[in-house]
Amino acid sequence: MQFRDLNAQYRRLQPEIDEAVKEVLASGKFIMGPQVSQLEEALARYVGVKHVITCGNGTDALTLALKAWEIGPGDAVFVADFTFFASAEVISLEGATPCFVDVDERTFNLSPEALRNAIDRVIQEGCLTPRAIIAVDLFGLPADYPALQAIAEEYHLLLLEDGAQGFGGSIQGHRSCSFGDIATTSFFPAKPLGCYGDGGALFTDNDEWADRIRSLRIHGKGSDKYDNVRIGLNSRLDTLQAAILLVKLRAFEAYELQEVNRVASHYTRRLEEAFTTPYIPEGYGSSWAQYTLQLPDRTTRDALQQRLKAAGIPSMIYYPKPMHRQSVFAGLQPDSCPVAARLSDCVLSLPMHPYLSPEEIDHICDLILV
Repeated sequence: MQFRDLNAQYRRLQPEIDEAVKEVLASGKFIMGPQVSQLEEALARYVGVKHVITCGNGTDALTLALKAWEIGPGDAVFVADFTFFASAEVISLEGATPCFVDVDERTFNLSPEALRNAIDRVIQEGCLTPRAIIAVDLFGLPADYPALQAIAEEYHLLLLEDGAQGFGGSIQGHRSCSFGDIATTSFFPAKPLGCYGDGGALFTDNDEWADRIRSLRIHGKGSDKYDNVRIGLNSRLDTLQAAILLVKLRAFEAYELQEVNRVASHYTRRLEEAFTTPYIPEGYGSSWAQYTLQLPDRTTRDALQQRLKAAGIPSMIYYPKPMHRQSVFAGLQPDSCPVAARLSDCVLSLPMHPYLSPEEIDHICDLILV
């Protein structure tokens, strides 16, 4: 059994994907071919934003957003403590200071109350200038953007939605990657919408930022290819990946998002009486990048993972170490996020993808409920 079965997806989509790849190979337009702009237009329609700019990967997408905002030394950027390293890494790469914020134990996402406390603490200390918030849509569920947007406006901060895991989620019918001032996503193969390599995208309604990001992703170029007006990156999405994503986006819209919610509902029906299963607030929708249980403690969690492994069932721990305990950030903000620290000891993610059959789900659940 695969944790996320990309082979099953390919078998379902093989004729369309093979044809899309052949078209690119025949055209010879491997860099910024027409499929790139076609994908950007399709993503903009799906999400409901004015501008989509694709790039080389999800980490570059975050970097490009911070560069567009000219985040730098002396700036404080508030970021969830329980997430993948890239969400904070990009802050330090710009010379700014990441300020880790605890999360809600039910949703795994940035806690508005903890965010307000963190901002007030930085203001009181007076060493850094609060500039931006990076909220992460962890495991496919959007963060509490109504509350986070209100805080951002109150403190005059920029809000960045890190939708690397959240593409396809929603709040009251508004889709992930439409929240905040800029949103980003990743097309890493295991994401809800993934390519066959690396890829990413940024989403915004702001014309000025969109133009700046388009420049930044290609070496900071101006209107002339050989006139560079700023220092940028080389971060273009390959035409081959764009062609593959166009096929996968159609499948995602047509049935994959619905199917992955079917899988999640099946898991929850079987497991909710014995375990703490994922919580979806009213009016929210998840794209289920992961289906994550909370166990009582690390010992119980690790024992369950070993039992599943012995039966040939893969599982993953996202994330075994919160951001403030990463070695590179040692001493920056010691033990300030107790919920994130506890979650790191008790979470376990189960196989999750649209192609899991009811029989496979029942087999997994039977092993868990022994």
